Amino acid sequence: MHASTGILLAHNHPSGDPRPSVSDCLATRRLACAAQGIGCTLLDHFVLSAAHWSSFRRLALL
Repeated sequence: MHASTGILLAHNHPSGDPRPSVSDCLATRRLACAAQGIGCTLLDHFVLSAAHWSSFRRLALL
């Protein structure tokens, strides 16, 4: 059995704009709280587009 203590999230934006939306930010906050509830840490959330990406951690949103 392996115990995980960290979670990475990623999803794509087909529009090509990798900036997190308001909905992305709200969902990420909820997921970070849920992760804490089970003893895990949300390490980062990546938003991907065809040519670019963004990181919640790098943008200081997490």
